[in-house]
Amino acid sequence: MGNLEAAGHRPKAGGQKPHFVVLDGLRGVAAICVVIFHFSEMVIWDYSKLWIGHGYLAVDFFFCLSGFVIGYAYDDRIATMGLGSFFKARLIRLHPLVVFGSVLGLIAFYANPFGVPPGYGPGKMALVFAASVLMVPYGAIHDGGRSLFGLNAPSWSLFWEYVANFIFAIALYRIRRGALIVLTLVMAAVLCWASHRAGNLYGGWSLRSFWDGGVRIAFAFPAGLLVYRMGWRLRSRLGFAGLSILLVLILAMPYAQGAWIREAVVIIVGFPLLVALGAGTTVTPKMERLCRISGDLSYPLYMTHYAVIWIWGDYAGKHHFVNGSLWAAVALGVCIMLAFAWAVFKLYDEPVRRYLRAKS
Repeated sequence: MGNLEAAGHRPKAGGQKPHFVVLDGLRGVAAICVVIFHFSEMVIWDYSKLWIGHGYLAVDFFFCLSGFVIGYAYDDRIATMGLGSFFKARLIRLHPLVVFGSVLGLIAFYANPFGVPPGYGPGKMALVFAASVLMVPYGAIHDGGRSLFGLNAPSWSLFWEYVANFIFAIALYRIRRGALIVLTLVMAAVLCWASHRAGNLYGGWSLRSFWDGGVRIAFAFPAGLLVYRMGWRLRSRLGFAGLSILLVLILAMPYAQGAWIREAVVIIVGFPLLVALGAGTTVTPKMERLCRISGDLSYPLYMTHYAVIWIWGDYAGKHHFVNGSLWAAVALGVCIMLAFAWAVFKLYDEPVRRYLRAKS
């Protein structure tokens, strides 16, 4: 793996593995882009007119990054720690915010000042809530775009994250690099087919496009794992700021003919390359702190922001925003959600995970 400290990955006390801090930071940048995209799409449904119209591809970056991080964290110890301990560790890391996001979504559903859609009685909503908490895809809220998880739409990617973690634990950690290369290449071909069939790689969040989510993670997760196992750590002078700009430019690339090809290329080539660059990037102590804050915010931000999105959409539709006022409102909304995510991280996510780890 080379000299981790020289690459900006400082060892922790007690012999724990160091973090790839730039990758933490990029995860936060991607989460902010997702929030901007979701705020924007509720007003401008034509993605070709959004400045960050490919914001949905940030999910594929998350999947690729997850493959790298899971391989780094567990490849050399899952055999000794056992499946039970692995699944427990992943549940403690991910599920507190799954529950919190579901509760927040339920509150927002009933607290919408623009009215609660008819046809959603207590029994149906109890089932929707239970499915959301248990990560069971159940697109019962039609007014939410038929999302698989109507109370917290981003949970669709967490569902596939759980699936990928399960497959890693029972199979992927065992296979050799040659087999992993073949698997990644095969899934790249499948990804291209899915992109051509749909015309884009936006799917996975709804009942109609359910399996597209599986195809997206079936390439991106092994690709990230392959970057880790091949030891690809690309040194550059871009730094965290430069890589962040590169990520934003990818998500803001303009629409044109052959969009499915460009999206597939971004996922197959661009994101693994970005992960390899992030893994090899040097950071200063001040920039390391910024990266850590960005990483800490990323998951709480991703899992809590959608509670207000449909309310925001109703509000924006009523007030008929134009470009100037729209982007000012989006900026304000993003800042509020960042502050809220930080509070959730400090007051809920971090303490709950600490408690669960102590009890496990």
